[in-house]
Amino acid sequence: MSPKIHLYNTLTRTKEALEPQQPDRVTMYVCGPTVYNYAHLGNARPAVVFDVLARLLRHTYPQVMYACNFTDVDDKINAAALTAGVPIGTITMRYIDAYHEDMHALGVLTPDLEPRVTEHIPDIVTLIQTLIARGHAYEAQHHVLFDVASFPAYGQLSGHKPQNMLAGARVEVAPYKRNPLDFVLWKPSTPELPRWNSPWGRGRPGWHIECTAMIGRHLGQTLDIHGGGQDLIFPHHENEIAQGTCIHDTLYCRTWVHNSFVTVDGQKMSKSLGNVLLVRDLLRQAPGEAIRLALLSTHYRHPLDWNRQRLVSACQTLRRLYLILEKFDATQATSCVGPDAEFLKALANDLNTPAALAHLHRLAIALENARTDDAQAHLKARLLASASLLGLWQHPAAQALTELPQRETLTVSDAVDPVWVEKRVAERTQTRARHDFDLADTIRRELSNAGITVEDTPEGSTWHIQSEMMT
Repeated sequence: MSPKIHLYNTLTRTKEALEPQQPDRVTMYVCGPTVYNYAHLGNARPAVVFDVLARLLRHTYPQVMYACNFTDVDDKINAAALTAGVPIGTITMRYIDAYHEDMHALGVLTPDLEPRVTEHIPDIVTLIQTLIARGHAYEAQHHVLFDVASFPAYGQLSGHKPQNMLAGARVEVAPYKRNPLDFVLWKPSTPELPRWNSPWGRGRPGWHIECTAMIGRHLGQTLDIHGGGQDLIFPHHENEIAQGTCIHDTLYCRTWVHNSFVTVDGQKMSKSLGNVLLVRDLLRQAPGEAIRLALLSTHYRHPLDWNRQRLVSACQTLRRLYLILEKFDATQATSCVGPDAEFLKALANDLNTPAALAHLHRLAIALENARTDDAQAHLKARLLASASLLGLWQHPAAQALTELPQRETLTVSDAVDPVWVEKRVAERTQTRARHDFDLADTIRRELSNAGITVEDTPEGSTWHIQSEMMT
């Protein structure tokens, strides 16, 4: 029997047992990419994280409906299309195809549904009409805006009180708004921009209403899980809750799950810094499975700092386990063997992938030390069944070892960044002082996966490179 899944709910700020509306069916919607360019690491992290969650849900529940959308009308898409002199569909199809290629290389399974905004314009118009009729939206200067003051619960997800919110970079200030926090549901388009007919003139939808329309069409009025990056909590998901609740007069989503940010060598990814890492560029350095493992080596709710060491360590870890599997290539895995119980327990505990990876290592060691044919067949099956929930170690060992960078290019001592290690060790020391031992253990596992052993002494914590990582 699978353990009960517990997830950290951003709305309640607590880790809760997942309780779907229907005991045998789970619905999950994740905000996908805006397709005007190639996918970068910031796009890849939620794709991989929620792919793992979807795999775990499918292992636990008889029915899972997982939708991840494409935003295929947006100012950046419009600008790219105008520059190229082509319709927006030409731009979006190019990058949707590229996104599929890149995510497939990372082992991301295709969601059950991949709705696109442009396919849901009539749904969007209908929802906006409902909001106006119920007094939650108003028309002003050919725009339709949501009246935030009409929804007293606004701000619960982000923890911000409307009276304390200041108009920021992602809150558009306009003279036709009753309140600076009011957000656009529909806006007019000039002739060169995409536009559709509506009761308020030819125009295009605002960003936030799009997801609510796609969710309502495909998944129903109340979602079980809504996911996305931490940057979407405000204003996007806050606005989704407001409009969705006001449209249906019911709970919009039961559990909100958000992954944390990705940085590069300690800095935020940005075009100005020239450090935006595209997935397809990283795929020239290492197989997609190594990138996937590197993304899963840190808990999804913790910031993930990408550096050379992280990818090197992931390649080494992959190589080490594939070398073990290669020894048992002729061993026929026992049929009908499920994932390891301790592995499942870790994964069901708010997707604790670092702990789950640690259990995979223990299974691999047990397999390597097994002496009987039956024990080897059973442990191989247990290891592969467990790893499949992470989307790892599913390729033929010989093929995977051929595709991994050669061992001599993957020396840990060359790749270790002492500054990064010292920083993580110091953070672990601070978490131990706060008695946050779960986080301290997570950091230890992250360091272990990177080939670093931490030793605690009365004088403090020290670290060294694991010698077995070099073999």
